[in-house]
Amino acid sequence: MDEESISHEIQTPLLSNVPSSSLPKQEDEELCDESPIRQVALTVPTTDDETLPVLTFRMWVLGTLSCVVLSFLNMFFSYRTEPLTITAISAQIAVVPLGQLMAAKITDRIFFPGTRFEFTLNPGSFNVKEHVLITIFANSGAGSVYAIYVVTGVKIFYGRHITFFVSLLVVVTTQILGFGWAGIFRRYLVEPAAMWWPANLVQVSLFRALHEKEKRSKGGLTRTQFFLIVFMCSFAFYVFPGYLFRMLTSFSWICWIFPKSVLPQQLGSGLHGLGIGAIGLDWSSISAYLGSPLASPWFATANVAVGFSLLMYVVTPISYWLNLYEAKKFPIFSDGLFTSSGQAYNVTAIIDSNFHLDYVAYEREGPLHISTFFALTYGVGFAALSATIVHVFLFHGREIWEQSKSSFKGKKMDIHTRLMSKYKQVPEWWFSCILVANIALAIFACEYYNDQLQLPWWGVLLACVIAFFFTLPIGIITAITNQAPSLNIITEYIIGYIYPGYPVANMCFKVLGWVSMSQAITFLQDFKLGHYMKIPPRTMFMTQILGTLIASLVYLITAWWLMETIPEICDTASSGGTVWTCPMDHIFYDASVVWGLIGPRRTFGDLGTYAMVNWFFLLGAIAPVFVWLAHKAFPNQDWIRLINMPVLIGATGQMPAATAINYSAWIMVGFLSGFVVYRYRPDWWQRHNYVLSGALDAGLAFMGVLLYLCLGLENISLDWWGNGLDGCPYASCPTAQGIAVDGCPVVF
Repeated sequence: MDEESISHEIQTPLLSNVPSSSLPKQEDEELCDESPIRQVALTVPTTDDETLPVLTFRMWVLGTLSCVVLSFLNMFFSYRTEPLTITAISAQIAVVPLGQLMAAKITDRIFFPGTRFEFTLNPGSFNVKEHVLITIFANSGAGSVYAIYVVTGVKIFYGRHITFFVSLLVVVTTQILGFGWAGIFRRYLVEPAAMWWPANLVQVSLFRALHEKEKRSKGGLTRTQFFLIVFMCSFAFYVFPGYLFRMLTSFSWICWIFPKSVLPQQLGSGLHGLGIGAIGLDWSSISAYLGSPLASPWFATANVAVGFSLLMYVVTPISYWLNLYEAKKFPIFSDGLFTSSGQAYNVTAIIDSNFHLDYVAYEREGPLHISTFFALTYGVGFAALSATIVHVFLFHGREIWEQSKSSFKGKKMDIHTRLMSKYKQVPEWWFSCILVANIALAIFACEYYNDQLQLPWWGVLLACVIAFFFTLPIGIITAITNQAPSLNIITEYIIGYIYPGYPVANMCFKVLGWVSMSQAITFLQDFKLGHYMKIPPRTMFMTQILGTLIASLVYLITAWWLMETIPEICDTASSGGTVWTCPMDHIFYDASVVWGLIGPRRTFGDLGTYAMVNWFFLLGAIAPVFVWLAHKAFPNQDWIRLINMPVLIGATGQMPAATAINYSAWIMVGFLSGFVVYRYRPDWWQRHNYVLSGALDAGLAFMGVLLYLCLGLENISLDWWGNGLDGCPYASCPTAQGIAVDGCPVVF
């Protein structure tokens, strides 16, 4: 079907997600040959070549290599002050010439001809389906292995004993457990056309650019040529924010005008303040926490923009300047742990010899304090969770019910689901076996090695119940908006109340409850990529399992090696100015102190300072109801349905460690792409938007690795004012009278 006919039949870019089951019969039949989502219809091919070989020698070699390399690099860079994420798109690009070289040079001899064991190392040209499977392998290495934070927290921050074998059990069980939830919910989150997973369109567009022959129009560029030009520009430009002129990451010009004033620096700092006026030209910073803004639908970007603006520019400054929770004693933007006098909290002083909370020592040290912004982000996390449940019930409850009924009736769906029905599906019992085996292994690990993990057997089961309950609603939000509300807060909140004083138990419970759900979302997204590219489901399943196991092992080996060989790793107070400060691990450790060691009752409960934050649960539950009532009252106003409260409220779920500049720059790029270009240059957006995203990612990744190998390993750096990041040294200073902090002026 040509582009003009598509644009006439599909009028809106996902203004609402109406399942085919709710359409009139005639319209349902019409939509069976194309996706009702315009972005999908313009991007994903509606054909399938079943003759293409998939499980080839090239796929196994390049897929395994991609998984190992990306796992090593992402774990290696994650401990650094400025983490660099190497996405699967980098491998997606790099393997093309390698695959083509193998197709040209490896023998095409057929081994054991005429027998059931007949095979060849070279079945012909390097094709798109084996390329997709290689990328699925690479996705396993590109995603983070969150359970590593448990190992780092125990070994480095708490200085306690945990063995490599126990660490491996924790990592593998939490990574693989998500397959069980993915198998249960794939009929709701993969097969329906309304569940379109926007991030996948970047990779689909790139696959097409790399494999489809395209005739260049007069005076124009093919998508491959466009990709190569942007790739080279991204590769060349990153040398500036990555090495020569690091201030491009956050150009906070307000701090230059007021170099000695705390208030202007609090307002202007993009890294330690509100980021007003800060400019970010570093793609690694823009896409670091929220993913590529080019892959986000405009309505989701707008929801994120509103949520971020309300918290960062309204709630936070009002709370700070009204001195809510003695806010002025602490930085305006910080994830640190403080005493009542604004000094860093001595956590080791309140831990007894059995690795539990020493209540007498805690009374002596005094209650724990956090910045008001940090407390608000926890409140926002509470609200996002309750908003997710209510929103999905109100706006998608009927769709879930209809999908549940249709799954037993073989109901006809869109073209992609129909094409995939020709392949053997993965039986439900495969997923069930993985689920049961991993739960049993996790229980064994927690019971047999309880001295290291602290979590009792019932904690494993409770974590699984939470993951099961939240996977579907969070999966729906992610599949539609490309934004996933975080589950980590509710997991640490629940176990912190039930089992306080045990920090490792809190960390283990969190990774079992949250990471298994997060992994399920990742697996489902990969399922949808295979769905779009017509990869046999059983082949996808096998590739994901092997890729996850390989990535888990490589991540842990790399982390263990770094922790054993780098002195003062993760020590932000090191006199040597180490670059190995482990920012994400610090966040995880701080949370284990707040929720695990001290416990939510002594922070957010009746014995704590921040009890009022619990009201956010109620606010989050009420907010979607107002949107739903407005939609019912004004059904013809499509924009009302676009107000997605889980995304709007949970917009700042990545803060901290994400900073103001990460969000403001992301929102600006998302606005230019999703609104301006999409609306006024739709032809250009269709051809180039997702290719542009992939090229920017790939260029950044290759230059980032090159800079480290050539300069970082030798500790060669440039010391000049342009490499001082945002140049706002007073942005983290307190403003309360009499509070003395090193490097900050004292207010009298």
